Amino acid sequence: MLVGTTARRVAILGGLRIPFARAYTAYATVGNQEMLTAVFRALVERFGLGGARLGDVVAGAVIKHSRDYNLTRECVLSSGLDPQTPGLDLQRACGTSLEAAILTANKIALGQIDCGIAGGVDTISDPPVVYPRAYQQLLLAGARGKSFAQRVTPWLRLRPRHFKPVLPAVVEPRTGLSMGQSAELMAHRWGIGREEQDRLAYESHMNAAAAWREGFYDDLVVPYLGLKTDNNVRADTSLEKLSRLRASFDARDGTLTAGNSTPLTDGASGVLLASEEWAARRKLPVLAWLRYGKAWAVDFASGKEGLLMAPAHAVAAMLRDAGLALQDFDYYEIHEAFAAQVLCTLAAWQSAEYCRDALGLAAPLGAIDRARLNVKGGSVAIGHPFAATGTRIVATLAKLLAGNPAARRGLISVCTAGGMGVTAIVER
Repeated sequence: MLVGTTARRVAILGGLRIPFARAYTAYATVGNQEMLTAVFRALVERFGLGGARLGDVVAGAVIKHSRDYNLTRECVLSSGLDPQTPGLDLQRACGTSLEAAILTANKIALGQIDCGIAGGVDTISDPPVVYPRAYQQLLLAGARGKSFAQRVTPWLRLRPRHFKPVLPAVVEPRTGLSMGQSAELMAHRWGIGREEQDRLAYESHMNAAAAWREGFYDDLVVPYLGLKTDNNVRADTSLEKLSRLRASFDARDGTLTAGNSTPLTDGASGVLLASEEWAARRKLPVLAWLRYGKAWAVDFASGKEGLLMAPAHAVAAMLRDAGLALQDFDYYEIHEAFAAQVLCTLAAWQSAEYCRDALGLAAPLGAIDRARLNVKGGSVAIGHPFAATGTRIVATLAKLLAGNPAARRGLISVCTAGGMGVTAIVER
C-alpha cells in the first residue's frame, strides 16, 4: 500500500560481507546465526547505526536448523540496532537475498519504511542432520502414550536403520536430479562445450584475483574468524589445469567439473537501503539506485525448460518494464551457479527461435559485451553461499557504478533451485 502520493527512489548506501569460505574450512565451527550477526554488526558499525531503529531487516537462509525459525530477528537483536527493529525471514533458494533487497526496496518506495537492511547467509558446514521419518513417528508414538506400556511399546519397533541420518541434498524433488545433473542437460541442449565453460571459469578466477589485488574488495569485505579474503579464488589456475579436471555429474559425456562449477560455500552478506531523504539526514552518500526487480519461474519438471533458465525470462520481462534493451548496461552481474548455466542464458538471448517461442519476442534480445560480465569475479571463483549471493552482487555492482562516472546502469541475474530466477536493475 502506497503511503503518500508518489513512489520514492530507493538508494543503495553500501554493503558488506564476510569472506566466503569453502565448506568445512574457516567457518566449520559456526552456523548461520553467527555469520549473519557478524555482517549486521559490521553494517551497524560502518554506517553509524548503533541504537538506531530501522524500518525492517529482511534476510534468510536456504539450509537452516529448525531452531533458526526466527533467524533474522535473532541476528537483529545481537547487531547493535535498536531492539525495536523488526526482522523478517524469507527464502527463494539462491535468489533469497536479492529477493530480500527487492522486498525491502518496495517498502521504501511505497513509503512504508525509510530504511532497511537486506541480506542472506548459508552454511554447508553446519547442516541440519535429521533421522528417518519412521524414527520420528516412533518417538512421537511413545511420547503420546498415556500408560507405561503405551509409552514403551513403540520402542520395541526400534531398528538399526532408524539411526541412519538423512543429510540435506541439492536435489530437485520433482526430477530427482541434482542441480549439476540438470545443468548438464542444459549444456547438452544448448551445445555448450567444455572449453567455453572452462574459459568462463578461468575469467571468473582471474577477475576475482585481480579485484582482490587492487583492493576493490577491501571496503566490501570484513575479516571473520581469521579469514581475510575469499578462500576459493585461484589466482594460479590456468586453462590447462581446468581442462585436466574430471567431469563431476556425468562421467561418460559430462562437461561440468569442480573447476567450472561453484563450490559448496559458507558465508553471509548484507546491504543498507534507504530513501533519499533518510540518507541525506544521516549524511550518507548514495552509491546507486535499485530501480527494477523481477522474479520468474519455468516449467522444468516436464522437461520443457532447463532448470536454471528462468532468468532468461525474468530479464526479458524486466527490460520490458524498464523500456531498455539488453545492450543498455555498463555491467552484467550474472550469478555463476555453473559456467554452463551462464552460457546457456547468453545463448538463449541470442536465439531468435527461443526468444520468439519461449519469451514471446519479435526479435532476439541479442548478445552482451562479455568484457562487461562479472568484471570483479563471479560465483565460480568467489563462492556461493546460497542465500548470500544476491546481496554480494548488489553491493559489488553499486560500488562499480559509483566508481565509474561514465557508467549508468547494471543488470543482475540470479538463477535458483525450483526453476526460478530473480533479476534486478541498478542505476547510477
